[in-house]
Amino acid sequence: MRRYFAIAGSLALALLLAAPVSADEKDDSIADTVGEDEAGEEQAPERERPVAPRNAFVPGTGWFLPGCSDDFEDEKWSYSLRLPKSSFEQDDNQRGPGGISNNRLWHEGAKRGTPDIVRRIATPPGGIEGSLGALMFQTKNSGMPGRITNEQMQDDLLMKFDSKLGRPIPVEWEPSCTVRVYLPEFDKWENRTGASFGMRADCRGRTPQGETDAYWPGMFLLFRSETSRNIQEDFAQISIRSNNRGQDTRSLKITEPGWWTMGLSFSKDGMIHYYARPGVEDLTEDDYLGSNYPYSYKCLCMRNFFFNVANWDNGKSWSTPWVIDDPKIFVQPPQGKVAADIYRKKGQRVPMYPVTKKKEKEHGKYSNRGFFGLFK
Repeated sequence: MRRYFAIAGSLALALLLAAPVSADEKDDSIADTVGEDEAGEEQAPERERPVAPRNAFVPGTGWFLPGCSDDFEDEKWSYSLRLPKSSFEQDDNQRGPGGISNNRLWHEGAKRGTPDIVRRIATPPGGIEGSLGALMFQTKNSGMPGRITNEQMQDDLLMKFDSKLGRPIPVEWEPSCTVRVYLPEFDKWENRTGASFGMRADCRGRTPQGETDAYWPGMFLLFRSETSRNIQEDFAQISIRSNNRGQDTRSLKITEPGWWTMGLSFSKDGMIHYYARPGVEDLTEDDYLGSNYPYSYKCLCMRNFFFNVANWDNGKSWSTPWVIDDPKIFVQPPQGKVAADIYRKKGQRVPMYPVTKKKEKEHGKYSNRGFFGLFK
């Protein structure tokens, strides 16, 4: 039986124009959200779900791209870790060839490593009707191989649909992505107040100065442990990356474990729209959380769909075990096009949206180079 959960409300998202955040100031990692008033997160009281703008549309609208998605029903599904993992964000080291699934869809990111466990499992109770398989991932050694940082670190798992399409999806095709996420009982979470899970999109955007830059919008699941100061009982919370100033914004408070459906949609004007609901039913207009131009960027294309898992990198603490099912990609073809046209034909020239914004500062605490060429 599907499980339904009480929703405490949500955070209305800021849409006011403000000074843009430069690419050197923004960070695509999961925010270090220790405590209740972290710097860089917009604080506001919870309230009714906001009203969607006219350009918003529900993730899952349009044509489903089966070759670019996964349902984990193949009993032979497997993933090869290919250790040691990448840690370019920390020490500029991309340790090829990188982990990959046997269906060639899932890849280790060049920027951060693959979770230490990536495994097909039986679908947890209450999942999609008829689903027998789902994907579990969990990590312990999330920083640099052979080195302990005693900081929050993260690993990534990329669903590289661009490798199947032969191209990114232009925003004119109004792409969207959805996924079902299983939240385990709170006593099974890593007992740490902070970020734990992220669902993200690898995008290219137009900056206010007219340049092209990489950015990674999405949603995080944060844990609030009762062992932390001023927290009376365990709960989780959705956080959205980001508003136009680059600040993460808090949204729904989650007080019960179980399945959630989450999604992002990308309208033709480059705005990104965020949706989530308890259970495994398809998203609807009632599940709207907010819309923004993250960092004041206007999206040009969506390149891949990926997931973060974070933990405290001390060599001992395992992350929360995360389970996802049916990550899907959808498009709405422009007038005169059909879904099959999004697949690149042999010899066809298509826009690839290279980054043109110059990186002037170091990226990452341990890095001495920028992050050009990542996620290719």
